[in-house]
Amino acid sequence: MKRVYSGIRATGRLHLGNYFGAVKGMLALQDSHDCVFSVVDLHTITVPYDPKTLQSDVRNIILDYLAAGLDPKKCKLEIQSKVPQHTELAYLLSTIYPVSRLEDLPTYKDKKAQYPKYVNMGLLYYPILMAADILLYKAELVPVGIDQEPHLEVAREMARKFNSMFGHTFPEPQRFTSTGSVQVKLGEYIPSLLGEGKMSKSVEGSYINLVDDLETIKEKLAKVPTDSGVGEIKNRIYISVQSASTEVGFTSPSRGLNVLMTLVELFQGKDKRVGYEEQYQSKGIRYQSLKDELAGAIHNYLKPIQEKRKEFEASPTLVDSILEESLNKCRKEAEKTILEVRQKMGLDV
Repeated sequence: MKRVYSGIRATGRLHLGNYFGAVKGMLALQDSHDCVFSVVDLHTITVPYDPKTLQSDVRNIILDYLAAGLDPKKCKLEIQSKVPQHTELAYLLSTIYPVSRLEDLPTYKDKKAQYPKYVNMGLLYYPILMAADILLYKAELVPVGIDQEPHLEVAREMARKFNSMFGHTFPEPQRFTSTGSVQVKLGEYIPSLLGEGKMSKSVEGSYINLVDDLETIKEKLAKVPTDSGVGEIKNRIYISVQSASTEVGFTSPSRGLNVLMTLVELFQGKDKRVGYEEQYQSKGIRYQSLKDELAGAIHNYLKPIQEKRKEFEASPTLVDSILEESLNKCRKEAEKTILEVRQKMGLDV
């Protein structure tokens, strides 16, 4: 079976963007692939964070993973910092990769702009560590959003460079996407509730968490900016999976309308969205009614996940044993890779 690796930073509870952009892909893969899914806490500390809550944040991601349907009998779960080979491989790979390439990456530039007083070496090093995360398990597929493609290209470049210098060792990882599914295509880029960009744990008010109750979802959707509810549609709104950008086909300036239509299609279906578009061009949309109905659809979708999460919360010993068993398996595989790399680089006889 092909090996899969994917990780999520411990910067808060999982939200809809994480679920449709990453976790849903994980669920599709665990039945047919050899999967390792991680909480990448070392990546978390490259931007401002609270050390007092870091461990609970990590735990919450693990609980969300399990509640969403990741099965420890079908996949391995790990916490990045608990497998020290991640950082060792990252250092070894960093000795063969140019700094200039890292400085040109769009994510690094974005984070520098977002945290101008917190530009650290770890932030520049982020793609190196991400590549090490993937290559440590010799993963061939990575279920992430289109915005992570530049980082995956770094991992491929590192694999090629290492293979050319020391002999074939690593496969070149590719981004996993499902085809033919509107939900997956739209889900690769879930727009922010604020109307610009995508849902992000680092942007307050931009996301809906998997654990949000109905009232919280209603409150968040109520804040999505809207227009008068009437206008002309030039072209149907869609999410471009090639460029990870939204194209707004409304003559209205309301970016929030695109957000709502995307969520309607995800949770209520294409026909519902088409109906709203027809209303928009004729008698107009009543946004309060749309948002309330949409909130109910989202909550109904999340309800089974939330109920399963409560079961795991009530069984901490079970969660601990699942983690320890998975971590032991991950460490054994990681050590094999490190020994091979060290030998090929001349560090071990």
